[in-house]
Amino acid sequence: MLGTAKQPRRERKLEHFYRKAKELKLRSRAAFKLKQLDNRYNMLRRGDVVVDLGAAPGGWLQVAREKVGREGAVLGVDLQPIAKLPHENVKTLVADITDPSVPDLIRQNLPRQADVVLSDASPKISGVWSVDHIRSIDLARAALAIAERVLTPGGKLLVKVFQGELFEKIVGEARERFELVKVSKPLASRKGSAEVYVIAKGFKTTQKSS
Repeated sequence: MLGTAKQPRRERKLEHFYRKAKELKLRSRAAFKLKQLDNRYNMLRRGDVVVDLGAAPGGWLQVAREKVGREGAVLGVDLQPIAKLPHENVKTLVADITDPSVPDLIRQNLPRQADVVLSDASPKISGVWSVDHIRSIDLARAALAIAERVLTPGGKLLVKVFQGELFEKIVGEARERFELVKVSKPLASRKGSAEVYVIAKGFKTTQKSS
C-alpha cells in the first residue's frame, strides 16, 4: 500500500517534466537531467566544443547548444538519425559509439579537441537486469574511450551508468583518467531507476589522446 501511495507523486513529478519539455519545445524530458546536472556541476560553458553520445532525439543537443552559444560547437552521435536542429554549429553523425573507428570520425567532425563529452546512451532493455547492467557498462566504457581520444587536457565527461556489480569498477576507471569524479542522480530521473550519472572533470594530460 505504501508503494501505491507514493507512485502518484513520482508520476506527477515526471509528468511535470514532460509538460515543461513541451512548453519549452525540448525534444525530450531527459533534457532536464542535463540542465539539472549542469546547474550543479557547471559542465557546460559558452564557447565549449561538446560531443553528445547517444544523442537522439536531441534534447541534450538543445541544452548544450543553449549553453555554448554561437561561439561553441556541438556534435551529436547516435545509431538513429537525429532531426536537424536550426543551428549551424550543431552537427550530427549516425554511428555506433562502440565501434573502434568512431573516435577518429568524431575528431574529423570537430573544429578542435572537445571540452566536454556527454553520454546519455542507454542499452536496449532486455528485462534481464544482469544483461542490461553489463550493456550499460559497455556503453559507459565506450564513452570513456571516446573521451580519451577527443578531449582536450582538463576536459570533462558526463556519462550515464546503470548501478550494479560493475559500477564501482567503471567509476574507478574514470578516476584513473580524471582529477575529480562524482556520482549524481538528477531529480528528472525516475526515482526507482538504477541510472546515475558519473561526472568527471580534469582530464589528465598523461593519458593518450591520439
